[in-house]
Amino acid sequence: MASRTAEPLLAQSARIRDWLAGLPFEAFARPSVLPGWDVRLLTGHLLLIHQGLLRLLDRPTGARPLPPYEFVMRYRRDVEDIDASTAEVAADRTPDDLLLALDQAIHAIRVRLAGELPKVIDTPRGPTTSEDFLLTRIIELVVHADDLSRSLPDREPIQLERKAVAAAVRTLASMLAARYPGRSVEVRVPPHVAVQAIQGPRHTRGTPPNVVETDALTFLRLATGRLQWAEAVADLAVAASGNRADLSEQLPLL
Repeated sequence: MASRTAEPLLAQSARIRDWLAGLPFEAFARPSVLPGWDVRLLTGHLLLIHQGLLRLLDRPTGARPLPPYEFVMRYRRDVEDIDASTAEVAADRTPDDLLLALDQAIHAIRVRLAGELPKVIDTPRGPTTSEDFLLTRIIELVVHADDLSRSLPDREPIQLERKAVAAAVRTLASMLAARYPGRSVEVRVPPHVAVQAIQGPRHTRGTPPNVVETDALTFLRLATGRLQWAEAVADLAVAASGNRADLSEQLPLL
């Protein structure tokens, strides 16, 4: 495939689609963990993500791409538009209608990703490289898979693809380091990544004086606003050592 991110993206898409296909009809009417959205509406949002990806990959531009952290920050300004687009896509479609359209979109994306992609594409949030955009889609898929699993805790959770999780964690960690440059705090998400960030005294050898360590899923939830820093620390989901090992002001990124 032309893109190194195609495999984890398509694999996670398939996991989500198969899980949704196994739900009873009434499960789609249950509330999701996202305020104001039921499972059917969240399914419509996943369809929107796939259809948008397919459409935007065919919008090449010669503009200079935005840094990834700046690109994703622009989603905050468009929250109302995204909500409206999700409602429009879902409309009065049945779960079966949504799943059929999702199937078609995933198939079309698979075909498109087998070919050459433009280096830079034009999106509603500004120019970005195709590769960076695919990475943001992987983040969306992994995080929304977790949203769905938490929405229906009585069912087996959606399997999160290891490569998709790794790509999402590394991308968000690099955004954290780019947005808050520095070397005073080391953020570790084993086995995927360790980055240094935040201005302040730096270390030159040995163990850094300020270390934050957590697992991949906790980091993804923190970075995307699903989990608050204080809650994660209180639940011992985060190990933070050093008087500067506090990311409550830096997270969430999205």
